[in-house]
Amino acid sequence: MLQKVLGYGMVAVCLIATFAPEAWDHYALVLVAVGLIGGFMTPIEDVATRVAYYVLAAALPGIADQMDVIPAVGTYLNGFLDNLAVFLAGIAIASVLLATYNNVIAAGDN
Repeated sequence: MLQKVLGYGMVAVCLIATFAPEAWDHYALVLVAVGLIGGFMTPIEDVATRVAYYVLAAALPGIADQMDVIPAVGTYLNGFLDNLAVFLAGIAIASVLLATYNNVIAAGDN
């Protein structure tokens, strides 16, 4: 249930930030916070999935820049994907922190 609420909230903030970027200056902060909450509440255990999140968070803004060539809607797609990358970066940061924490805790169990 929480994951669904965070997902809908993320989409709403991404859309608002895309269509009304001047309305508020702290959209990125909200998206990273929602990503961190989602990443800590539902940790990603699979290493391949974690790596996919890392790569997507790093590569998506570059891919999104290519959307600008689409007439009429390209800039909006670019903005939405850029904001989605900020959200994914929050999840990726939470995953790195949780993996590091779990490794440090497991190191003392020898």
